[in-house]
Amino acid sequence: MTGPVPQLILMLLAAILMICSAISDLRWREISNGLNGLIAVFAIPFWVAAGWALWPDAAMVAGVAAVIFVFFLLMYMFNAMGGGDVKNVFAVFLWVPVSLAMPALTVMAVVGGILSAIMLVRIKMRPSDKPVEVPYGVAIAAAGLWALHQQYLNHFQSIASS
Repeated sequence: MTGPVPQLILMLLAAILMICSAISDLRWREISNGLNGLIAVFAIPFWVAAGWALWPDAAMVAGVAAVIFVFFLLMYMFNAMGGGDVKNVFAVFLWVPVSLAMPALTVMAVVGGILSAIMLVRIKMRPSDKPVEVPYGVAIAAAGLWALHQQYLNHFQSIASS
């Protein structure tokens, strides 16, 4: 089933799930495997609804998501990232077209930097013995939501692609 209605329904579902992952990471510093799995699994019917060919479109998106996953997995190995965040970035980037992957990573980095600054201010205002944990799922969700907006809801595509 292809067309704009199934595509919009799946996008709305993805947006809700991405927001849920951000809230979960903010509240509990944890993103469940089930939530990450749902985000990833619903990308497949979205590819069909969006009319993406299995080769090369969907394969390229999955490949880019896998490369990003490996990079974040390395960060996890150095205790710079949580395991839920690593799985979340893979699941979210299954929704991001290849042309928007680098801009989405930039959005994620900027939001992550802002979150880190907020966490540093917070720890200075209320010192704690606990290690500082940045809820990076918020940045990942922001990047995913931005990419959904740019690709599918932005009526000024020439501005978004320049």
